[in-house]
Order: sequence, then structure tokens, then C-alpha cells
Amino acid sequence: MMLRAEIALTRGTFDLAVEFEVPAGTVLAILGPNGSGKSSLLGSLSGLFRPQRATIRLGDRDLHGLPPHDRSVGLLSQDPLLFPHLSVVDNVAFSPRSKGASRGKSRRIARRWLTEVDAAEFADRKPRQLSGGQAQRVAVARALAGEPDLLLLDEPLAALDVDSAPAIRGLLRRVLSNNDNRATVLVTHDPLDALALADRVLVLAEGRAVERGPTREVLAAPRTAFTARIAGLNLIPGIAVAEGLQTEERLVAGLLADDTALGEPAVAVFAPSAVAVYPAEDGHPGSPRNTIATVVTTIEPHGPVIRLRTEAGLSADLTPAAVADLRLEPGTPVRLSIKATTVTVHPASGQ
Repeated sequence: MMLRAEIALTRGTFDLAVEFEVPAGTVLAILGPNGSGKSSLLGSLSGLFRPQRATIRLGDRDLHGLPPHDRSVGLLSQDPLLFPHLSVVDNVAFSPRSKGASRGKSRRIARRWLTEVDAAEFADRKPRQLSGGQAQRVAVARALAGEPDLLLLDEPLAALDVDSAPAIRGLLRRVLSNNDNRATVLVTHDPLDALALADRVLVLAEGRAVERGPTREVLAAPRTAFTARIAGLNLIPGIAVAEGLQTEERLVAGLLADDTALGEPAVAVFAPSAVAVYPAEDGHPGSPRNTIATVVTTIEPHGPVIRLRTEAGLSADLTPAAVADLRLEPGTPVRLSIKATTVTVHPASGQ
């Protein structure tokens, strides 16, 4: 169902005023610094906060004024919040049971969703017997078992370790893409979550929307200091191939993330610190497979380093001494080299 929201909320000295739409079957990522209004927005959608003025329509229903249990909203946060005294299957069965389904039917629904999230083997365990990644799989199943029309994801990967996060990100990508009727709102601080899961991005600052648009466009060409900072990465969109990423201009050699599918939209991601800069006349420097001829556009301080921006849309971080030795300035032709081992290719929602 299409979500249409126009929310005005005051909490103490903070004011939130924002409007947005989330078409059925799509994911909107909400980004913003601490205190920008992300939690207030989610609270308004879930019914935990009562905005002074709001229009929140989900399909043909007006959610504003409805209690949380009547909204058909599922919530997944960074803490799984599983009931410690219930088994895994009964945790997942809680949602359909609370909607009036019989115990037997609720358990059948729960087992189906546990199978969907690759957690069926944990059905009879208690939450204390699960790892963090296993518990989050169960939490995903519980959020979806009630068949919500609106799914709210509140930093769902923030508490996971580096080994568990990619698997859960891939799981979310799969289950979200399998439903054409549900609208999803994702709050995250991680640009990779937005790239992998969201069709569009809304950036908040001080309670107002300051950027919005297709995910890759917003993160690849940020218009605010915050968005540029959270991106903090070089991003090249294209199509995932066995060697890395294929764009219209070139092959970008890199390592595929575990949840990247060949032939699907993807983004090559690498840090500015991974980019080596050489004079244009040096030809093909060293052993890196990725070498790009371009021109320096700006040179600016970036903490202890100097950040170079180029006509190719890529950035590089150098020491002040290196900038001086290379005599770099706007307009200087250079060659950028990036080792394939520093480039990771992540899935990205098709726009």
C-alpha cells in the first residue's frame, strides 16, 4: 500500500515538519545526524508519538489517531527485543496470535517465516541460546509474521558484528523485494544499508528534509555536508560481474560482497584513502588494475590529510607533503590507481 505522510510534531524545543511518499513495494531510507528527527518520524508512523498535525495515509486508511495495534505496522529495531520466556517459534507466533489467529495457525505461520529467514532450526530454542545474528533473523520473521502493510526498520544492522551484518542485509533485501504491496521505511546511519535496501533516500537535518531522491544519486552526489560525510566513500554505480563492476565506460575490478548477485545493479565502494595519485605522464603506474585518467578539480583540507576531488567524480586522500611533491592544483591532469583488493562491490536497488 502507498504511504503518504505529512507530519508536524513538537517535542520540547524540537520541531519536525516533513512530508514524503513511499509507493507500495518500495523502501525509503531516512538518513540524518543525531537529533535530526529520525526517531520522531518513526514514532509518528508507529503511533508511539502523537503529532500536533499529521496526515498519515496507508492506502485508503488514515493512521493518524489510531493506536499502534490497529495500524498494521511492523517494527524491527537494532535490538531484537525477543520475549526471553518464549521459544523462538512462539516469539514469531506472537504477532498473528495477537491478531486473533488460533495457536495452531499462529505457529504454522511462524514456522513458515522462520523457514523464509533460514532460522527454522532454532524454532524450539529460547532467545538466550541464539547469537546476535540468529536473534535478528528471528526478529525479522516476527516483524513480518503479522503481514504488516507498513514495515519500519530502525537501524536493524547497527548492533550486529561484521560477520553477521552482510547476511542479515542480504536477507532483508530478499524479503523486501518479495512483496509488492508493503511500504517500508528504513532509518540507518550506514550508506551501505541504504544502497542495498532502499529505492529512495530522505535526508533530515533539524527536523526538515534537506535532500531526497534515488539512493545512488543522493549518495553519489551529496548536496549537504552531512550526506557527504556519511557517504565518505567513492561510489561507482554499474552492474555486478564476476570481475567486479561493469559501467558504460569501464570495468572496475573489485571483490564482490557475499550478497551481490551477478547481472544486478551494484555499486563499487572504496575509500578515498585507497586511491593513489600519479602524474598523468607516468602512464600506467604499479600493479593496480583500476587506473583512471582525470583532472583535479578541488583540493581541500580533510582532517590530517588533503582531499583531492576530480572530474571523474572520485576523491583521493593524500598527505600535504604528497600534494606538494606532485605539485597538484585544480586543473592538474593526473592518473588515479585503485587496487582491486580495496574495492568492494555491493548490491544496490535498481532505480
